[in-house]
Amino acid sequence: MAQILPIAAPPDILDGYSATVTSVVERVAPSVAGIDVRVDGRRAGSGSGFVATPDGFIITNSHVVHGAREIEVALLDGRRFRAMPIGDDPDSDLAVVRIAAPELFPAEIGDSASVQVGQLAIALGNPFGLQCTVTAGVVSALGRTLRSQSGHLMDNIIQTDAALNPGNSGGPLVDARGRVIGVNTAIVAAGQGICFAIAANTATRLAGLLIRDGKVTRGYIGIAGTDVDVPRYLQRMHALAQTRGILVQGVEPHSPASRAGIEEGDVVIGLGDGVVDGVDTLHKVLTDRHVDAPTKVVLLRRNALVSRTIIPGEAQPRSN
Repeated sequence: MAQILPIAAPPDILDGYSATVTSVVERVAPSVAGIDVRVDGRRAGSGSGFVATPDGFIITNSHVVHGAREIEVALLDGRRFRAMPIGDDPDSDLAVVRIAAPELFPAEIGDSASVQVGQLAIALGNPFGLQCTVTAGVVSALGRTLRSQSGHLMDNIIQTDAALNPGNSGGPLVDARGRVIGVNTAIVAAGQGICFAIAANTATRLAGLLIRDGKVTRGYIGIAGTDVDVPRYLQRMHALAQTRGILVQGVEPHSPASRAGIEEGDVVIGLGDGVVDGVDTLHKVLTDRHVDAPTKVVLLRRNALVSRTIIPGEAQPRSN
């Protein structure tokens, strides 16, 4: 009986893959930061981050530094610095800290909108306090949703099978050119090879708000609702391109929605100039919208198309 031998991959393929990963690590590792959190002088936790700007702003996860009294950052070259908290947003699990240090190597931020399923993904971080550990895999899926530790639903999440471990949180997920495409944030404990990263476009947009304001201000209108399909006859009647909206199941008393005359049973399909096709979209629109500014809200009320003016309030910040 003939012996069945394993099929060996051509050496040049293995060498090419190894060369790509090695090149990326050499380029990105100087940007990776190990983050130690201390309380009363004692180490209380650790995580990762990456230098985002030449003047010392570092992006990490909120759950790494939230509530920290003392933050210390270690770089690949062995230098250690005290870090100042700049901004923290538990709802997106993002935070920014800053160090005063010369000769920093900021990571190049890529365009996460151009990421494709199946492309190479390399995660760098400091799991269990081990300096600059590297894992590699592929982008498994795009557009996932994930709840932060505050309970807020985060959207536009990248799923990868590049292994993440405790301490990887806040480190960069990069592509084959060493460009950051995501911020590593979570794993599914019961699964294997199911890890998540906040998309770089989301992270940089919110990090900019944290640097500017120290927080992310989100609008609040005061409804409880669920995603529903818009009946086809209403789509045709009102020439609607969208197929879904939010069925209002409750309106908080004295809320912006109550003052605007929104009622239970209404279907929200638009806010401002944007289409609202679900709760997740509404959250994103409210994050981008100015608080206390009069805004048009578009509703389906029974068979009629109704427009009202609403003034979103400011959502109260959540905590971990």
